[in-house]
Amino acid sequence: MMIRSLPLPPTDTDVDGWLAVLAAAGAADLPHLPPPSRVEVGGRLCVAPARGRAALWAADGDGDGGEGTVDGVAGLLLFTDEANRHTAYLDVLAVRPEARRRGVGRALWQRVREELLAQGRTSVATTVDLGGPGQAFAESLGFENVLPMAWYVQEVTEQPAEEPTTPGYELRAWHGLVDDDWAAAVAHAHGAMDDAPMGDVDQEIEAWTPERLHAAHQLILDRGGELTTVAAVTEAGEVAAYTELVLPDPDGARALQYDTVVVPAHRGHGLGRAVKRRMLALAAQQIATTVADENTPMRAVNEALGYRRERGTAYFQVKL
Repeated sequence: MMIRSLPLPPTDTDVDGWLAVLAAAGAADLPHLPPPSRVEVGGRLCVAPARGRAALWAADGDGDGGEGTVDGVAGLLLFTDEANRHTAYLDVLAVRPEARRRGVGRALWQRVREELLAQGRTSVATTVDLGGPGQAFAESLGFENVLPMAWYVQEVTEQPAEEPTTPGYELRAWHGLVDDDWAAAVAHAHGAMDDAPMGDVDQEIEAWTPERLHAAHQLILDRGGELTTVAAVTEAGEVAAYTELVLPDPDGARALQYDTVVVPAHRGHGLGRAVKRRMLALAAQQIATTVADENTPMRAVNEALGYRRERGTAYFQVKL
């Protein structure tokens, strides 16, 4: 077994090997989920992240899976904003089912850990599905559950009735980038996420600016995805609430609902439900989202809209 660092961006052969590992691992561990697509995987590997620096590794197989088989992969995001230079996010660590229990995962983790220490990082977090092999492996490395969450899904089979418009608010939708005239207001509203549950995650929230908002949204588009933002706005030009719908692969079977935010001064008017319902009217497939277990208000909104709990997940973190 050889662990090698991948070039940035990786070659087409490296992307194919990475996709094969994720597809095999997903089929074994989460068979009810749609398989990863090359558009999504290739986009994430080949387009540099907006808020950090990527590092990628592959574990080449010993030939039992066929010539050129990759047994495992690992991807690390090293944050570059000043407030989070002490930490990082382990985006992927996956091993083909046939290659497990041979030390592949630990060898990949060792390379990740060496990089973290070389870059002066004192902690790293990752997202783990609860109850599966990923949790047992993470805990064996010293990771601890610092923010319990769950995936919720909804099948959009018919267009929902639109939420009555709350007096004083208007619903707007932007496909792709938010209009320049509204970017500052959406970025300001994003700051309301500061009070979202974060558990004991060792990460500082970076301030949102129009530039950061556009960079984050442009990254989705550059990686081959599609993005729609739905907002409730006031006559004074404020964004009181918004939600984001992302198709990592426009031809994929599952959309992701990213952040949903209601600014504190505008809570209690049903705006979270209103923007989500309008978002559902723009969707035509399965939608998935994560919500922290302690975020009771958002869980209630999702339940009212027909989301069902799919599986438990959590942020796991280890101090180095």
